[in-house]
Amino acid sequence: MSLAEHLGQRRFTAFSKATKDIETPCVVIDLAIVRSQFRLLAEAFPGAGIFYAVKANPSVPILETLVEMGSQWDIASRFELDKVIKHGAKVKDISFGNTIKKPRDIKYFYDKGVRLYATDCESDLKAIAENAPGSDVYVRVLTVESPGSAWPLSRKFGCDVNMCKTLVRQARDLGLNPRGVSFHVGSQQSDLQSWAQALDSVKSIFDDASDAGIELDLVNLGGGFPGRYLHEAPQLKEYADAIYGALKARFGERKLKIILEPGRYMVGDAGVLVSEVVMVSRKSEDTPRWVYLDIGKFGGLVESWGESIKYPIYTTKDEDKNREGVILAGPTCDSADILYEKFRYQLPLSLKTGDLAYLVGTGAYTTTYSAIEFNGFPPLAAKFYDSEKQ
Repeated sequence: MSLAEHLGQRRFTAFSKATKDIETPCVVIDLAIVRSQFRLLAEAFPGAGIFYAVKANPSVPILETLVEMGSQWDIASRFELDKVIKHGAKVKDISFGNTIKKPRDIKYFYDKGVRLYATDCESDLKAIAENAPGSDVYVRVLTVESPGSAWPLSRKFGCDVNMCKTLVRQARDLGLNPRGVSFHVGSQQSDLQSWAQALDSVKSIFDDASDAGIELDLVNLGGGFPGRYLHEAPQLKEYADAIYGALKARFGERKLKIILEPGRYMVGDAGVLVSEVVMVSRKSEDTPRWVYLDIGKFGGLVESWGESIKYPIYTTKDEDKNREGVILAGPTCDSADILYEKFRYQLPLSLKTGDLAYLVGTGAYTTTYSAIEFNGFPPLAAKFYDSEKQ
């Protein structure tokens, strides 16, 4: 498959215009894809609250596009809060979804008008009660992630089921309004049963709350919906069918408020990272080629760590069908800056210095993970275009 076939001819034509004389490395993002992904989520999960995880990509054109689409917002810091409000987000559509937060930041959110908070421990819950009195809260339950997750998110966030039950009751006693439960099954999750397993825990917490006279009504399904990377994942409808089936099996016809927190799914597929080949070398005659790009782990490709996320890669030499496996590495003076060594991308033998490589699906967690001035390199640049309007 070529880059044109991957993107589709209309988008490829617009992409080609947008990248003419581009300075690399640069991630180039199609805002039409962001709109399309939002529409697809809204169709697959009718009535659900779509809270964009701003940490995936907080670029202003993306925020403004999602404001136009009617998005809601999963916010991790006061800096994200100020930015989304500046660019049109409504405070009533904001959730402070980070369970790790300073009391003064809770107060900052509360003073701005935010009334929905995530929590996963007693000290945080008490800080919310003190600094955001009367607010709605949801408790994040710790889930066991299946091998289907490419980028795990367990251990650091959430608490076990029994602790969740305790926190729900404490929230009421502290004058807060306990609304429900959140979880995250892991990023780029391909196992459709992961949500069902997590919902078993949610159901147990809901039942315990009901026994205490607390009627919870909110289920935050988190993120985990996949981007389009090297290995195929199920279609969005398959995820929706599995999730709605699991909800019905556990809650019947009970009316629930469903929240989604897409980040990668919303913006990942919109991006193509344009990179230049700095050098091609061999360490010896009988070892693989090393291909050094002008983008590496510290320039925005942190998710290559452990070779977890594998992006489709195309080059300006793809007409050359003579290929062999290579080791891909970044440009910095750090031995950890190797992108893929165990997994060997099959790249053209004619690839040389000055050729371009296109890493597809890089709209999420690239610019936000980019280091500032490591080895003096500037942060990853970004450019935006709209294939629907060109």
